Amino acid sequence: MKVLGLTGSIGMGKSTAALTFRRLRVPVFDADAAVHRLQGRGGAAVRPIEAAFPGTTRDGRVDREALRSRVLGDPAALKQLERIVHPLVREAERRFLAATRRRGERLAVLDVPLLFETRGEGRVDQVIVVSAPAATQRARVLARGGMTPERLAAILARQIPDALKRRKADHVVRTGLSRHAAQRHIRRIVAALRGPGPGG
Repeated sequence: MKVLGLTGSIGMGKSTAALTFRRLRVPVFDADAAVHRLQGRGGAAVRPIEAAFPGTTRDGRVDREALRSRVLGDPAALKQLERIVHPLVREAERRFLAATRRRGERLAVLDVPLLFETRGEGRVDQVIVVSAPAATQRARVLARGGMTPERLAAILARQIPDALKRRKADHVVRTGLSRHAAQRHIRRIVAALRGPGPGG
């Protein structure tokens, strides 16, 4: 089974790309969704996060806004949070890959926003980076509820620049042209990697 890493900076169209893979019946592991489950009611990250950052949980789940306020702009706190969350996400990822292999899948996607930042490219066979012009990225992100230019700047400061991600990628899917152009590119990638035969 070939494992693809799907990544890209905030606002580059990664969620839409992941949806395209799912529509092509490629199993996708969503690292962000795994984090939400881990921090949700009864999730495995709730107790260790409360121990490290008292007052950031409520009703058995992480108060994501309170936690964000606690760690944003504090590199040491952010590192501490990553030491709690990343191993739990990796375990969920391992379970996902084991299940897809048991089903005999030819291809699987790991949708990981910070793939390069966490050196995750070593866990995949190829990397797909979604990319769009900076102006498009900024407009998309600032249209989101609760987003501010300052918060966007803090998020981008944690991420490897888009130009470097593109250089490190095996495939670059441009999402600034049109959704259909990006979808066509992804279909070509999937067809090439699946190869001939059933499901290809």
